[in-house]
Amino acid sequence: MGLRTTKCQLLVTSLCVMLLGLSIAILSTVTHYGLHFTVISNISLESNSYRVIHYAAFYFGICLSMTLILAALLSSAATVRESQCLTAMGFFCFALAFYGLIPAACWRYTHSTEVEDSMMDVYDFVYEEVRRNASNFRRHELTAIHEAFLCCGKHSPFGDTTNVERTTCPPGEVHDTGQYLNEVDGEATRIRLPLH
Repeated sequence: MGLRTTKCQLLVTSLCVMLLGLSIAILSTVTHYGLHFTVISNISLESNSYRVIHYAAFYFGICLSMTLILAALLSSAATVRESQCLTAMGFFCFALAFYGLIPAACWRYTHSTEVEDSMMDVYDFVYEEVRRNASNFRRHELTAIHEAFLCCGKHSPFGDTTNVERTTCPPGEVHDTGQYLNEVDGEATRIRLPLH
């Protein structure tokens, strides 16, 4: 009876790990193909690190989810067949997932603002190109960013930006409080763009 209870507990744990792996795969896919992330990734320049981070996060999430799903399947098979070889392989997959998370956590701690900064660099570049009337293509890109993030340009006491905002902002979003970037003394003060 005790052995059967232990097997049931191990199978339930394996099922939870499998669901965790599936949720990581779904989250990675939604993050990779989501509008907020793809609009910036499609615009970002080769010199900007956002595109590399965007793809690295997706592939890391998929690899982690596949490792967890494989570990859960091996653990389930090991529990049913009472196989030491399958148990060892399952623990090896869990160890791979754990040791893969350590560098990811370290990178997240040491580069806490890199993603936001690279996104803002892309936005600043596109905004300045549109303000200089350099490209009609950039105007469409800026409009896409404003529509995706529900934000509306920069507010500058030293220069007129209303022409840019009038042509690229969604209706009703021009100069909404907290929805734009402030530019003071020629330096852009970055305010987090809201993610809706």
